[in-house]
Amino acid sequence: MDNRERILAIVRKASNQAITPDPEESLFDSGFLDSFALPDMVGELEREFGIKIPDADLNPRKFESVAKIQSYIESRM
Repeated sequence: MDNRERILAIVRKASNQAITPDPEESLFDSGFLDSFALPDMVGELEREFGIKIPDADLNPRKFESVAKIQSYIESRM
């Protein structure tokens, strides 16, 4: 499973939705995520990828889409 598939699985779990968002689609504008789901999703990303995401990076803009999440995660690995 590649990084994008791993991220999609986490997004689906955090959003409680089985559908797959477009990689560039806003996860917040489309209703996949809200500010309450963001910390849970970030915790799952940290566990899945073995990274630490600093509190300063807990900004919805950094996690706006699957593509942005993938870019961010791969820059931390």
